[in-house]
Amino acid sequence: MKFFIDTANLDQIKEAQELGVLDGVTTNPSLMAKEGITGRDNILKHYVDICNIVDGDVSAEVIATDFEGMIKEGQELADLHEQIVVKLPMIKDGVKACKYFSDNGVKTNVTLVFSPGQALLAAKAGATYVSPFLGRLDDISTDGLNLIEEIRMIYDNYGYETEILAASIRHTMHVINCAKIGADVMTGPLSSITGLLSHPLTDIGLEKFLADYKKGNS
Repeated sequence: MKFFIDTANLDQIKEAQELGVLDGVTTNPSLMAKEGITGRDNILKHYVDICNIVDGDVSAEVIATDFEGMIKEGQELADLHEQIVVKLPMIKDGVKACKYFSDNGVKTNVTLVFSPGQALLAAKAGATYVSPFLGRLDDISTDGLNLIEEIRMIYDNYGYETEILAASIRHTMHVINCAKIGADVMTGPLSSITGLLSHPLTDIGLEKFLADYKKGNS
């Protein structure tokens, strides 16, 4: 499973990268605004700054909702850096744009996916990644993990190469459960990754090892 971090915070991205397990970054206009990054030029520069920190794919989202606008914005984003993946919304023109970019060798991430049918359309259009929003489904008492299971089954049935990017991850158990059912990628906050480090028995065991060492060398 690939680990992506869902943020525009450069310090958090650096921390995840230094941990040695980071495979990429996803972000969006809301996360940019949270970091005080506003204005088209500043946003584009920030994407480049992110690419210069990580080794893997960086999803950069278009704002346009019409086909021509998505193509123009998406190409501008793709030209920024070879690691950029153009992030497109799951709407009719988004699927059309996905096909266009796929045919022209540009990586894509179809986002805001909430049904198996949407994921099937994205794969048919050649999406590199499809992003089912697990946490947002859980928020409305719907089983987000079941959606990922259904997408996995459909993709495996037909050999689609589109990677399932489990998005809107809230906590470490989301990560573990997504790994169990075969999501190719998870993207979430830094806490969902570093939380995997924690176990009370690890802390207790290390404390005892150090105490015994101190006794034997005092």
